[in-house]
Amino acid sequence: MARLCSHPREVAAGRPMKPKRTILCVDEDERSLSIRKVMLETRGYRVVVCSDAGRAVELMKAGGIDLVLADLMMLKLGSARLIDQLKAVSPSTPAIVFSGASSNCPDDILADVFLSKANCSAAQLLDHVRMALVRKRGPKPAVTSTSIAGRFAS
Repeated sequence: MARLCSHPREVAAGRPMKPKRTILCVDEDERSLSIRKVMLETRGYRVVVCSDAGRAVELMKAGGIDLVLADLMMLKLGSARLIDQLKAVSPSTPAIVFSGASSNCPDDILADVFLSKANCSAAQLLDHVRMALVRKRGPKPAVTSTSIAGRFAS
């Protein structure tokens, strides 16, 4: 019996497919979460949305989060404290914090990137997300002539 579908991480065109990067979006505004989720998913990211800071910490502890995107104005638990807690769980996970205020980033926030909603377009946000994920992953391995020859050997 032929297998009709395969696991998404299985081989495609002779190469393993890249797993999607998972982004945790934290914001109390459900509308903003929905917009960001659609924007990021249409760019190929897996998105986990959360409107509760405590739940965000639980999700981070569960693992598998590649980047955090959080609103500075979380009311129940200040975003600065939230980012501190998330960084305590996973220090190497990049955190992008944004605010509706056009002020500068407070000094006590452990965020890797601070963005102002007023001065940041969707395209700029996507660029920041991509760059933060590239920095986390590190440089791509160098392609050598022996690795290329090995791919085409039968």
